[in-house]
Amino acid sequence: MHILFSFFLLSLFFQQKEGAAGSADTTRTITGTVTDLLNSQPLPGVQIIVKNKRIQAVTDTSGRYVLRNVPSEPQMLTFTFIGYKATTIPVKKGQVVADVQLAPDIQTLNEVVVVDYGTSQKKDLTGAVASFVPGSPLYTRARFNTEDYSAINENRFHDARQQPVTTFSADVDRASYSNVRRFINAGNLPPKDAVRIEELINYFEYAYPQPTGNDPIAIHTELSESPWNKGLQLLRIGLQARTISAEKLPAANLVFLIDVSGSMQHENKLPLVQSALNLLVDQLRPQDRVAMVVYAGAAGLVLPSTPGSERQRIKEAINDLQAGGSTAGGAGIQLAYQTALESFQKEGNNRVILATDGDFNVGESSDAALQRLVEEKRKTGIYLSVLGFGMGNFKDNKLETLADKGNGNYAYIDNWQEAQKIFAKEFGGTIFTVAKDVKLQLEFNPAHVKAYRLIGYENRMLRNEDFKDDQKDAGEMGSGHTVTALYELIPAGVESPYLAKSDSLKYQKKEMATAHKDELLNLKIRYKHPQEEKSQLLEHPVSHRPQSWAKTSDDFRFTAAVAGFGLLLRDSEYKGGATFDQMAALAREALGPDTEGYRSELIRLIKAAKTLDNSGVARK
Repeated sequence: MHILFSFFLLSLFFQQKEGAAGSADTTRTITGTVTDLLNSQPLPGVQIIVKNKRIQAVTDTSGRYVLRNVPSEPQMLTFTFIGYKATTIPVKKGQVVADVQLAPDIQTLNEVVVVDYGTSQKKDLTGAVASFVPGSPLYTRARFNTEDYSAINENRFHDARQQPVTTFSADVDRASYSNVRRFINAGNLPPKDAVRIEELINYFEYAYPQPTGNDPIAIHTELSESPWNKGLQLLRIGLQARTISAEKLPAANLVFLIDVSGSMQHENKLPLVQSALNLLVDQLRPQDRVAMVVYAGAAGLVLPSTPGSERQRIKEAINDLQAGGSTAGGAGIQLAYQTALESFQKEGNNRVILATDGDFNVGESSDAALQRLVEEKRKTGIYLSVLGFGMGNFKDNKLETLADKGNGNYAYIDNWQEAQKIFAKEFGGTIFTVAKDVKLQLEFNPAHVKAYRLIGYENRMLRNEDFKDDQKDAGEMGSGHTVTALYELIPAGVESPYLAKSDSLKYQKKEMATAHKDELLNLKIRYKHPQEEKSQLLEHPVSHRPQSWAKTSDDFRFTAAVAGFGLLLRDSEYKGGATFDQMAALAREALGPDTEGYRSELIRLIKAAKTLDNSGVARK
């Protein structure tokens, strides 16, 4: 009997071992490199999808990709990238390497496109034409380009004696950078008003010190020469929000508000939304909760508040969505806030996450009406974050306003790699606020500063009296977030054509400037803790200690390169002697570790923009 039992155990052991081995053989990892057919250069940002499977990847800066857990039987891989022909290839059973070359979609790029201001060839159109992606359904079906951007009137130089104080709101949004990338990858320079320089700068990570005291924000400053205007100086101000480990983050009460209208049916919209939200779901903890509201011709609740431990249930609800119908965005926002309020976490993070192209056309859809709605709802303590998708009818101005007024952040997701960055790598900062209504106020010392100009932040400027007004809304900073601002300075005694002549003031005190002769400026910051309505004040005098360019940090030089790139894209009157070659060289010299490849990608975009600029591509 004992012998028979032993044989039974041995038999069971070998069966389990064989089963485990067989299970391991059922999947594989496929790797490869994607290059340009014409020049064999690697293509970063190419999306690879295993047909009929929820398996996908994106190429890195070297054009490499990795597909994991691919079934071993024969599969079909589809490669898509803006400006190139979509390519589908077979992979045989057991094949683990698949290199691909993509051909530029030159014929489609040169086709005639009908836009709202006439009929033109692509080469004659403004940057908005990049909205039509070669090979996509949108390109062949859309007849009108209706993308909207708010006009940007660049900040000018202010005389430090006439107007020594400047005030603005913090901004951690990064949408403009990924949107600019989308235009350039499509072979067009972006419209000038699509380029918000502060969002280009804040897209990247910088090595600022973590806060050490009770305040959730640390301050860092650096001063050197301007690389594009000889004789002028560049001041960098960096804010670092405290990084909170995932296990210490408060419980999240999230409501996904998803646009499933007909305009969202294309592959770079709803399917990309689903991939992005699946990444977010992977970050959830058991104490977090998620509900889901969708809207098309009407709004509806498709998933009641569900604990983060039920990831599969949440993902199934996301993956079952289909697009069709008109867009009742206002009704969707109303229902999403109501759903969030029903599961409100008093000490937690309550947030609606809106995913849309911004094309609201049913019910409350005007900018003013939606803004009033969101301003009213934020009083409940529920934040609104906005994710923009797609092109052709993309409403950047509307989405930026909603996020701004809803105490949330705004991102534009142009590919799966960007979704990974936002929801996997930067999850804490994207979702969890550590300081709200963050405002900055600077008072310049005319003993050292003749005039100053804030680069970017045009739609974040505040009146000086707004600084102490706790009723005045400002920007939020999430866990680990950084905010970087650049000021270009005309030093005292330096003549510059940028500064208009003005009469001197009769009654202003001059002795104060000399009494604090070692100070360049006084920096004040106000912020509120997430659960409080009374602001806290930080004060940080900045010494006048300019460094030579060679002694500045990599982060300082890289920030300057990004800002210079933005000035060139905007064709700014303040770009001075900046060139694309110069900005690419500055960025290359300041790459640093660049483990994720984002800084290297910027250099590629600068080079591509130079080519487009030389080709005479027109922009609005």
